[in-house]
Formats: sequence, C-alpha cells, structure tokens
Amino acid sequence: MAVVLTVLVLFLAGFLASFILLVIGAINFDFSNSEIPPGVTQPAKLRIIHIILICTAVVGKILENFGICTQVSFVRYVQGRKTLGADPKLFIKDLWFEKVPVRIYQPKAPSASQRRGVMFFHGGGWVFGSLETHEELCRFIARESESVVVSVGYRLAPEHKYPAAYEDCLNASQHFLQHLQHYGVDPARVTVCGDSAGGNLAAAVSQTLAGRSDLPRLRAQILIYPGLQALDFNLPSYQQNRGVPLLFRERAAFFALLYLNGDALHMQEVLEGSHIPPDMRLKYRKWVSPDNIPEEFKVRGVKPLRPTDFIAEVYETVKRFCEPNLCPLLAEDSVVHQLPESFILTCEYDVLRDDGLLYKKRLEDNGVRVTWYHLEDGFHGIISLYDYCGFSFPSGKRGLDRVVNFLKSL
Repeated sequence: MAVVLTVLVLFLAGFLASFILLVIGAINFDFSNSEIPPGVTQPAKLRIIHIILICTAVVGKILENFGICTQVSFVRYVQGRKTLGADPKLFIKDLWFEKVPVRIYQPKAPSASQRRGVMFFHGGGWVFGSLETHEELCRFIARESESVVVSVGYRLAPEHKYPAAYEDCLNASQHFLQHLQHYGVDPARVTVCGDSAGGNLAAAVSQTLAGRSDLPRLRAQILIYPGLQALDFNLPSYQQNRGVPLLFRERAAFFALLYLNGDALHMQEVLEGSHIPPDMRLKYRKWVSPDNIPEEFKVRGVKPLRPTDFIAEVYETVKRFCEPNLCPLLAEDSVVHQLPESFILTCEYDVLRDDGLLYKKRLEDNGVRVTWYHLEDGFHGIISLYDYCGFSFPSGKRGLDRVVNFLKSL
C-alpha cells in the first residue's frame, strides 16, 4: 500500500510540475508571440480568454504525453462541458438527418404563418466545435429572429478528413429542405449560416445547392468571418493580424491542412505559398489578390512579398485546396452569380478578414446583393464570445444583433 501511495504521489508531483512548467512556458510564449492591437476593445478580457484556452491545450498535451487521451479529444471535452437548462421560449430536440446529428430549436410561441429556417454550421477550424459549443448562439438566433434553427453536428478532422464535414452539412441541408413542412418552415425563407469554418461550409453548401432545381432555393447565406481560401496566407489581413488572438496565421494554415489531409505536414511551405503552381496562381489572381482589397485595409503594416519557389511535391499533397467545395472563393462566375442574397461579417483584427472582403467583391461583381457588416474593433471568434463565461464583449453582441436583423428582414 505504501508503495502504491508513493508511486501515486510521485506521479501527481510529476504531473503538477510538468503542468506548471508548460503553463508558464505557454503563457510566456503567448505574450512574446501574440499581439492585441490598440483598436481592440477590452484587451484584458481577450488576453484572459486566450490564456484559458492555452492552459486547456497544455493540460491536453500533458494527458496525451501520459497516454491518457489525445490533446484534441481533451480540448473537445472541455469545450463541450457547458450545459444549458431548458429554454422557456424554445422547443429543443436532438435528431438525425441522413445519419448526421442535428439539434433543432423551434420557438414555442404560436405563429400565424410559416417561420424562417436556418441551417447553422458551427466554427472551430473543422477540428473543434460541436452542438454544445454553439448552443447559446443558436438559441439566441432562434429566439430573437423567431426562426427554426437546425444546428449540424458534422464530423470533425483529423479523424474525418475533407470532404466529410462538407458532405454532412450538405446532406443535412438537403434533408431539411425536403421536409420543411414537418417543422413549419416557409420553403421561400431558408438560410444557411456559419461562423469561421462553419462559414466556409455554409458558402460551399450554398454553391452546391444553387444549381439544384429539385429543392427549394435558398433565400440567403450568412457568412460570419468565413475562411474561404487556402492559396494565399500572406494577404494583408494575414500580415497585419498574424499574432492576434484567437486565430494566429499559423493556426489558420494548420487547421486547413488538418481538414484536408489529417495532418499538418508542409505547413511552412503552405504559409510561404510554395504549394501553388505559378500558372494556377496567375489563373486565380483575378479573385485572390491584395489588389482586390480596398486601400483603407492596407494601411497597417502591409508589405509586398517576394514570390517563393514552387515545390511540386507539396502541391501533390494539397492540390485539393483548389476545389471550390473546400475553398469557395475559387468557384467559377457561373456558380457565383446564382447565389442567394448574402450577409458577410468581417472583423478588422482577424486573419480571415480579407477572405470575406474578397468574397464580397466576387458576389457583388456577379450581381448578388450583399449586406456587409464590419466590426472595426472585432477579432476572430468574437460572435460566439459575446457573453463567454461572464466575459461580455459588446462588439460581439452588436455583430450578432446585425445577423438577427438581417434574418428578420428576409
């Protein structure tokens, strides 16, 4: 018994020592490699949230090193721990659409007419996020816009690589569109919506459904700081916000690679732009280029970069980055001009800002009506953090209110 206790004490002491050292190292790394620009309101709150996320990742890494669980599974577990009670204004039910788990939020108040429908795809870099992490956000949208919201629990990377997440979101959307009458939804008022990686999925699903004559046409798409391309990680917003929480430039490439291949090999080459052939880069330059970014977004620390040498072996591993289902910004004009009315939200201090700006231009150039809302003091992830564990971000609430107002206008 004494031996067992001794071993247990030594194990706990080692675990605690490792935890303290790693946390201190991670926090020091955070302060030396991250930057919160002066334009961000309530920077201390953002810093605290970032440190909480770092500590969670550190604990996950320690558990992984001890062979207890993977870092990814631990972070997912912690993120999904927050549970909400019953909502007095909503019926909430978990179902399956075509083998895809979904959670439906329906207003309890009687309605004289059919309601709007919203397919919601959560963010999290295709690796994190779940029905639980975006529960509060979906409840807010359903309550405030008086819409039926369907949140989709799509499969995550790296266990399930591209196109698993896209296929789940598409299949769930098709099922919903085929059974709208069961949920009292108006076939003329169905919208797809998503934040971050979910915005990517919403854009891809919207493009796929645009040419379908056998299903009700989507009324709108709502893209909240979406990631829409993986050709150029050196656009102005990537340069300006490379170290701004909660999404660093390197992490954006890391998540894209994890979604595509299940690993992050060749991340440095992708960041440098060595993964795209010169002829293909020239082809897509009309859509993915700093020249298409308004000048007012280039005043903060942007410099022209020397093109890097193309590496064919890297391209072979990531060539599916050129597929519109993965990078919707690369869709042909013949597809883009069929898209429904759009709402795009961007944040000034977000590496993905320019993806949204470039897609806004593409939509407008193809005659699609776009409502654009830009949070000048916003950062990536702020919408789902509008009231994170008591840390209120009024800017996030302001953006969320704009989303609801857009929905109510449809």
